[in-house]
Amino acid sequence: MLADKVSRQKPCHHCKSRPAAAPPDTSTIHYEKSWLYRHCSSVQQRDRQAQKAGQLFSGLLAMNVVFLGCAFISSMIFNHMAITLAEVWILLSILKVLCLCWIIYYLLGTSRQPHAVLHRDSHAGPIWIRGSVLLFGSCSVLLNAFQIGYSAILIQCKSKVDIVFPSIEILFICTQALFLWHHSKDCIQVQHNLTRCGLMLTIATNLLLWLLAVTNDTIHMEIESQLREVEQRFAGNETTSCTCPNTTSCKVFQKGYILLYPFNTEYCLVCCSVLYVMWKNVGRRISHHHTSQAKPKFKLQGVVFGPLLGAVAVVTGICVFMLYQIQATGSVPDRQVFVMYYSYYIVLLPLMSVGAVIGTIIHALEKRELDTLKNPTRSLDVILLMGAALGQIGMCYFSIVALVATDPMDLLNSLILSYSVLLIFQNITQNVFIIDGLHRQHVVAAVEAKHTGHDRQHASELPSEEETVAGSKQRDTQTSSSKEEGMKEQNHEGYDQRRVSMIELGQEIRRVSLSYIHSYSVLSWKRRALREISFFLVLCNIILWVMPTFGAHPAFENGLEKSFYGYSTWFVIVNFGLPLGVFYRMHSVGGLLEVYVTA
Repeated sequence: MLADKVSRQKPCHHCKSRPAAAPPDTSTIHYEKSWLYRHCSSVQQRDRQAQKAGQLFSGLLAMNVVFLGCAFISSMIFNHMAITLAEVWILLSILKVLCLCWIIYYLLGTSRQPHAVLHRDSHAGPIWIRGSVLLFGSCSVLLNAFQIGYSAILIQCKSKVDIVFPSIEILFICTQALFLWHHSKDCIQVQHNLTRCGLMLTIATNLLLWLLAVTNDTIHMEIESQLREVEQRFAGNETTSCTCPNTTSCKVFQKGYILLYPFNTEYCLVCCSVLYVMWKNVGRRISHHHTSQAKPKFKLQGVVFGPLLGAVAVVTGICVFMLYQIQATGSVPDRQVFVMYYSYYIVLLPLMSVGAVIGTIIHALEKRELDTLKNPTRSLDVILLMGAALGQIGMCYFSIVALVATDPMDLLNSLILSYSVLLIFQNITQNVFIIDGLHRQHVVAAVEAKHTGHDRQHASELPSEEETVAGSKQRDTQTSSSKEEGMKEQNHEGYDQRRVSMIELGQEIRRVSLSYIHSYSVLSWKRRALREISFFLVLCNIILWVMPTFGAHPAFENGLEKSFYGYSTWFVIVNFGLPLGVFYRMHSVGGLLEVYVTA
C-alpha cells in the first residue's frame, strides 16, 4: 500500500516541477506570456510609428520652408524688380524670430523639465565641431557688424532694412551658438514633436541663409568683374550713385566685410550638421554599451614625417597664395600666376592621393573589427563627406568638358585639365580612407596603458641622471671657486649661472626627445603609418581650405571656362561648387583628426 501511494505521488510531484510537460496545467501561463509579449511589442511598435510620424511631419515642415525660401531667393535673382533683397530679408527675419522663440523655450523650459535629458550622445558635438561653431559664429557676428557700419555710412542710399536685418542676424547667431555649445549632445525625452519641428525649422533657416549668402556672393563677384571690365574700357570712369566715400572707416568696413564673408557660409553649414544630429537623437535611448567606451584624446605622438611634410606644404601654399593674390587681383591677371597656382596643386594632390591609398591598404591589413553600433554622428559625417565632395567633382567635370572641347594641348589648359582629374581622384581616395577609418573600432585601452607605463618608467630614470649632473656641476663650481679666489665674484657667478642654465636646457631637450622617440618606437608600424598619413592630410586640407576661403578663385578668374559656358552659367556653377568645396576641406579635417586619434 505504501509503495502504491509513493508511486501515485511521484508522478504528481514530477508534473508540478515540469509544467511544460503538461499542456492542460500550463495553458494559462502560456496565454499570459504571449499576451505580455504581444503587449510589449505593440507598445514598442507604436513608439516607433510615433517616432517615424514625428520625423516625417517635421521633415515636411522643413521642406516646405526651404522651398518657399528658395522661391523667394530665385525670384529675386531672376526678377529683382518684383522681389527685392529687402523682401527676402524680411522673410528670413520672420523665420529667425520663430527660431529664436523656440530656442529660448527649449533653454528655459523643455531642457529643464524632470527626466528631459536622460542620455547624452558622446559622439555628437565633438570639441572641434563646437569650436568651429564658436569661431565661425564670431566671424559672422563681426561680418554683420561691418555690414551695419557700412550701411550706416551709406544710409542716404540704403534702406533701414540693411541695418535691421544684420542686427537680428547677430542676435540669432549668438543665441544659436550658445544653444549648440551646451545642448548639442542632448537626447531629449520630452516634447518630441515640438522639439523635432523646432530643430527642423532652424535647419531650414540656416539652409536659406547659406543659399542667400551664396547668391549674394555671386552678385558681388559679378559686380566686381563688371567694374573691372568697365575700368579696362573706360579708364576707371565710375557712374555708381551709391559708392563708398574715400574715408578710412568706410574702407575698413568694406574690406572687413569682403574678408569675413566666406565664414558666414561655413557657419550655416556647420550649424545644419549639428542640428541634424540633435534631430536624430530626439527620443533616443542610449544603452550602457554606447556610453562605457572611453573616447581617446588627441596626443601629439607617433608622428614625425607627417608634420614635416605637411608644414612644407602649408608654407609653400601660403607663398603661392600670396603671390597669386598680389598678381591675379590686378586689372590684367598674369598668365604665369595661374601656371604657378595649378602647378602647386598638381604636385600636392598626387601626394595626398598616394597617402590616402596607402592608409586604406593599411586599414585592410589591420585586425580591428568594424564598429557596427548605431551612431548618427558618424552617419552624418559620411553623408556630408560624400555630398560636399560633389561640389568640387562637379566643377572639375565641367572644366574637363570645356578644356577638351577647346584646346587641351595649351600649357595652361593642360595644367587645368590635369588639376581637375587629380582633384577628382584625390577626393575619392580621401573619402574612402576617412570613411573606412571612421568605421573601425578604437584601439584597446590596455595597449595604451602599457605604453604609458613604459614611458613613465623610462622618464623616471632620467632625473637620476640629472642629479648626477647637478652633483658634478656643484663640484666643478667648488673647485673653480677655490682656484680663482682673486677674480671678481659677480662675473664668476653670472658665468656659472649661464653655464648651469645651458646644461639644464640641454638635459631637458634630451629628456623630452628620448621620451618622444620611445613613445614613437612602441607603436606598431601600422599605427605609425596611419598617424603620419592622417596628420599630413590634415595640414594639406587646412591649406587647401585657406586658399579658396580667402579669395583664391582661379576657376572664374582664368576666363577659360567662362568663355566656354557663358558668364551667367559659369557663375552659377562656380558659386555652388566653391562653398561646398570649402566645406568639404573643413569637414575632412575633422574626419582625419578622428582617424588620427583612433589609430
